Amino acid sequence: MIRNTHLAMNCLAVFSPPGLKITPLTCKYARRQLKSEECKAFEYAAIGVRKLSEAVFRRKIRRTMKKYTVEEISQHVKGTLMGNPSVLITGIEQIDRAIENQLTFIGSKKYVKLWNTSDASAAIVNEGLDVELTGNKALICVADADLALADILRLFEPDAPKCEPGIHQAAVIDPTADIREGVSVGAGSYIGAGAVIGPHVRLYPNVTVMDDSHIGEGTTIWPGTVIRERCRIGNNCIIHPNVTIGADGFGFRVSSDGKSRVKIPQIGTVTVGDDVEIGANTCIDRGKFSATVIGNGTKIDNLVQIAHNCRIGRSCTISGMAGLSGSVTVEDGVTIGGGVGVRDHVTIGRGAILGGRSGVTGDIGPGQIVFGFPADDRKKVLRQWAAIKKLPDLIKNLRKTGL
Repeated sequence: MIRNTHLAMNCLAVFSPPGLKITPLTCKYARRQLKSEECKAFEYAAIGVRKLSEAVFRRKIRRTMKKYTVEEISQHVKGTLMGNPSVLITGIEQIDRAIENQLTFIGSKKYVKLWNTSDASAAIVNEGLDVELTGNKALICVADADLALADILRLFEPDAPKCEPGIHQAAVIDPTADIREGVSVGAGSYIGAGAVIGPHVRLYPNVTVMDDSHIGEGTTIWPGTVIRERCRIGNNCIIHPNVTIGADGFGFRVSSDGKSRVKIPQIGTVTVGDDVEIGANTCIDRGKFSATVIGNGTKIDNLVQIAHNCRIGRSCTISGMAGLSGSVTVEDGVTIGGGVGVRDHVTIGRGAILGGRSGVTGDIGPGQIVFGFPADDRKKVLRQWAAIKKLPDLIKNLRKTGL
């Protein structure tokens, strides 16, 4: 018999699934405290507790799992249904990993050949692709599989982490801040003097909104984000964890004696438009004079650096690890690939595409597609790369001729 019940309950945590509200002790410590003849029985009991906990967890998942028939999904995306309309779908997965009762998608010929070996019960298929309907499966034909998939993912999207309307008792809010109706403020968040938090904004735990900043209606800000003073965030934005908006721009000049760097004050702000999404750990610096501007509908990936006084247009896409130097102008609809670097005072024309890892050293015209370093027209760069690949053979042949 185990005499120390409290110790035994603590030891159970060693064998139990994560999440049990028991302070865990290591198994080594537990064995020192318990008689050796008791340990085996204890471990059998612990295994039983673990199995019971896992069963309870699985039942909970089944209760909360969203389910739709293929017919319901087809109606939702306005597709053309082929096959069994009553197939039940409980999730979505890529074609080579899908299992029974899961939906997959086929957006190009590349994936058609994988359909016959896939365990998926149904697929969203681009119109015009020749996909064979087999067994008890179903196909939903749509004009654009990627857009249809986005609609279906919303059906299956789990509920967001709890952030109920109201102010957590562990939040700190200045008395002069203006908190509108339906706002949620999580534990450890700080809202400074004169800040305005619009209706139905959700601030998850540990968000900082400093003095005189304005957060627009319906915006969600995830934990760890810092909005510095006097910045303005639009309506219905999503700002992911640990974003920093409004930090000082990187402005320094060599001192008159050449022995130090003089900091240039950054007295501007940041203005973020409506429906903007900003990925985790991205930094958007405040302007030196006026504002760094992010246009409506722009989507920014994780780990992006946008320097002071940049002006980003509407509906742009900026991929991870891209860096924009100061006073760059990005016109509407531009796509910037991952790891792109853009020098200061450059203009990227409307609708241009910058390929991943490009180094932009000059202006890019509207609609241009560029990549490489220095970034240049795609076709020109491809010809250069093709020529470079031929150089070893060319040099070898020249040596043979004695030149």
